[in-house]
Amino acid sequence: MSQSVPLLIAALGNVLLGKEEQVKLALACLLAKGHLLVEDLPGMGKTTLSYALARVMGLQYQRVQFTSDLLPADIIGTSIFNQSTADFEFRPGPVFSEVLLADEINRATPKTQGALLESMEERQVTIDGHTYPLPSPFFVIATQNPATQAGTFPLPESQLDRFLMCISLGYPDPEVERKLLKGYNPRQDMATLKPAITKEELVHLQQQCQKVFVSDALLDYVQRILAYSRESNHFNFGLSPRAGMAIIQSAKSYAFVCGREHVIPEDVQAVLPSVAEHRLAGSQDITGHEGIRLVDELLKHVDVLAIP
Repeated sequence: MSQSVPLLIAALGNVLLGKEEQVKLALACLLAKGHLLVEDLPGMGKTTLSYALARVMGLQYQRVQFTSDLLPADIIGTSIFNQSTADFEFRPGPVFSEVLLADEINRATPKTQGALLESMEERQVTIDGHTYPLPSPFFVIATQNPATQAGTFPLPESQLDRFLMCISLGYPDPEVERKLLKGYNPRQDMATLKPAITKEELVHLQQQCQKVFVSDALLDYVQRILAYSRESNHFNFGLSPRAGMAIIQSAKSYAFVCGREHVIPEDVQAVLPSVAEHRLAGSQDITGHEGIRLVDELLKHVDVLAIP
């Protein structure tokens, strides 16, 4: 394992107490060059995790609070007429940053949410026929509140698919919560949080993740997962080829974060909920919240060794 990875995990763990698994998944997502969606109730530490990830990576970032009156131009920028030059000048928006923190993304209207589609997938923005490349590296870390809460607009499937992983922090352990109740404030540590790696080291870590070995037997296991999701009548639709690539990509990064140079089935099982849950819907599901149950079904019925 690179010596930088334990430093990153330790730095994030000092801010997100008792959330080691979520920290590993979030770190694996960004090392895989993916975008991260963090979904949970207000006050669970979503913004804290997002801010900490940007800080320890040592990257320039901007935060946008998504609201119902936010416009696409508020994110990607706009062209303004310059009277002195008699021409239009492009004024870049906050998306032109190495890390964009889209806070409470599902409180914006679908039109504004859609403004992120091209930037997340193509790493560029097109305005008035001109294309502007985004910085590299470029990450979107978005937080969202549960769709059952008032004032939310559910993300469409096309936008959800742009996020490599979707994780939830959950309630803190009793020991951690007792510490919070006694007056500990994680934001105090946030103020002193320093970058743990340089941009060059981040690029090197991303390259190392791509070199993690995946055996044919492991690929067979992933293909059986994909096939089961497409053939079972419990699923409204199966996992796409893009989802399959996301599973492999995430498993390689997770194995790297855990210090391995090859992927094992446990790596696939560790990342599958965060990669597949937001991409799945049940055949009888009218709420769109059956993803975790369907992931459990995949883990239960798809055998690692294809034993009849």
